[in-house]
Amino acid sequence: MTAVTDAPGAGGTRTPDDDEGFSIVTAGLTKRFRSGQVAVDSLDLAVPAGSVFGFLGPNGSGKTTTIRMLLGLVTPTAGSWRLLGTPMPGPMGGVLPRVGALVEGPAFYPYLSGEANLRRYDAADPSADRRTVSARIGLALERVGLAAAAGKRYRAYSLGMRQRLAIAATLLGPRELLVLDEPTNGLDPQGTREVRALVKEIAAAGTTVFVSSHLLAEVEQVCSHAAIMRAGRLVVQGTIAELLAGEAVRIRVLTPDTARAAAVLAALGLAGVRSGDGEVGAALGAAAPEEVCAALVAGGVAVRGLAVQRPSLEDVFVGLTGEGFDVDG
Repeated sequence: MTAVTDAPGAGGTRTPDDDEGFSIVTAGLTKRFRSGQVAVDSLDLAVPAGSVFGFLGPNGSGKTTTIRMLLGLVTPTAGSWRLLGTPMPGPMGGVLPRVGALVEGPAFYPYLSGEANLRRYDAADPSADRRTVSARIGLALERVGLAAAAGKRYRAYSLGMRQRLAIAATLLGPRELLVLDEPTNGLDPQGTREVRALVKEIAAAGTTVFVSSHLLAEVEQVCSHAAIMRAGRLVVQGTIAELLAGEAVRIRVLTPDTARAAAVLAALGLAGVRSGDGEVGAALGAAAPEEVCAALVAGGVAVRGLAVQRPSLEDVFVGLTGEGFDVDG
């Protein structure tokens, strides 16, 4: 698991090589409002190029404020940041056309078709090539699976289709970085699956995808890297595998003989034995589940069920902060 102090820009002496290979790098990025509230506190973030990066935290933890600072929509109180290797907020006109962003939900004309909405969106972009608008819109709609619904009015779109149209709007030009703020917020399971699959496809094509979310289980399914925020501060960041590596795989036994089962698990040398109402759990360690099950049966334990529980991002967050937040919406 990567400690936050190991991230580029987190103290010490930096060199130009620190930022190589990263699409987003922040150093001490801070936002303090006039009321005195600190929304983001000394954020040192490093988003590897080509990754699907989950930016996690409960609602109100500073995720959207961070995104707005990265895109130049909010002025930081302190700190610095780089987008696609370029110091900001300098030449935004040269960088932001290479960045697609969906912040705080889509907004389209309900009486216009999906295609017509994208035409108006594209017309507002001074860097867009008017000669290629039809081809670019057609390609964007095809990439998000809406080519067949291009002529349908937006008000007739499902929630998942609306979110995919919003993502299509960010793909009207070639993008090296895609920033999505809560892209599955409010979606039903089908819409969530649609957006999840789309994010994977976009990343497979070589675009870095930065996904802000409060849904840990959702991010765990789609992201290669993640950072966890709490009360405006970065708790931890790293690859998903690194974040989960510090949590033990546990075995869970459903049984009416909890005392006897706990004694068997302890005798096997399993650590962290805990008993509850009709179940007993322990860290599996190097033991094989089938060996544990055989020992329980040999010990006279009535085993109603046995499961191996892999660690989750929720386990990581709770272990670091003692708190939990939404894991499945």
